Amino acid sequence: MIEPAQGFRGHKKISIATLLLAALLSILSARVSVSAAQPAAQPAAQPAPASPGWEFEDEAEREPGWREIASAQALDLGLFAAFGVLAMVSFFRKSVALKHVTFVAAVVYLGFAKSQLISIVNIFALVDWSLPIFKYSLAWYLLATFTLVSTVLWGRLYCGRVCSFGALTQLLDAVIPAKWRYDVPLRIERRASLIKYAVLGGAILYFVVTRDRMIYRYIEPFWMFSFHGSAVMWTGLAVLLVATVFVRNLYCRFLCPVGAALGLLSNLTVFRIKRWKECNTCKLCEKTCQWGAIVGPKIIKSECVRCDDCERLYMDQKKCPHWIIIKRRSDFTARPSAAPTT
Repeated sequence: MIEPAQGFRGHKKISIATLLLAALLSILSARVSVSAAQPAAQPAAQPAPASPGWEFEDEAEREPGWREIASAQALDLGLFAAFGVLAMVSFFRKSVALKHVTFVAAVVYLGFAKSQLISIVNIFALVDWSLPIFKYSLAWYLLATFTLVSTVLWGRLYCGRVCSFGALTQLLDAVIPAKWRYDVPLRIERRASLIKYAVLGGAILYFVVTRDRMIYRYIEPFWMFSFHGSAVMWTGLAVLLVATVFVRNLYCRFLCPVGAALGLLSNLTVFRIKRWKECNTCKLCEKTCQWGAIVGPKIIKSECVRCDDCERLYMDQKKCPHWIIIKRRSDFTARPSAAPTT
């Protein structure tokens, strides 16, 4: 009887263990089935790394103020102001020596040192309304303002005294013997002077259609001051300068589109060159003018560059018929009358 009692107790222990094991397995299988039914969980976002320090505004990115911008351009502004004073003093003094000093300064400073000239490219920018940013181009705007104001007041003063290329050709004219010169007949000169207006109109039309500014390299020699020309361009420039030896101011008179634009503007000139009544018959100034801007008593404003040649003749009381006639009348009036006979 003892053995059956012990067997029953062992069987009871085995049954309880079996039940516990089965319950545990069912729980685990339920969890596995739930996990398989749900989509995989997205990985948790990583926290952003902490900033290594305080976030201050970068000094290099701060836009400079007007004082800093003007200070950086102060030297250019001062040098051009000095050049402008020199040009105007030489103009009002009608001094040949001062004019030649101005030419040298224009070639050295505005030409080779700065390569800063009024160009057809600036006319393109005006057409396209894409002018340089004012505060970063103060010296250029000073030059442009000087050019426009002086043209309205006195005519093509820029062409005759400021433009570096024009100054260079006029310096050549001062040293080349006059016997080498070829004087273009007046009837041909009148027609040839219209070529520059065709160049101006053609260049603007080309730019409007293509938006290509690089056309300037083939219609302006101003790139020579920055030495950016190709072999073909340098060859063309050499031919132009050689031709200028024989036909004075060839490019400025017949081909320059900037000269054409300023010529149109010069029709508004306020202070024009005075003319005497003797100019109706005198041909002295017409023969002296190297720009072909005088025809009889008339000065063609669009061609005149205020070179001073005729104005110096006006003031020469030994050459100008106006003063000679006045002096003769004065001498005749001052002459004592003959004593009456008795």
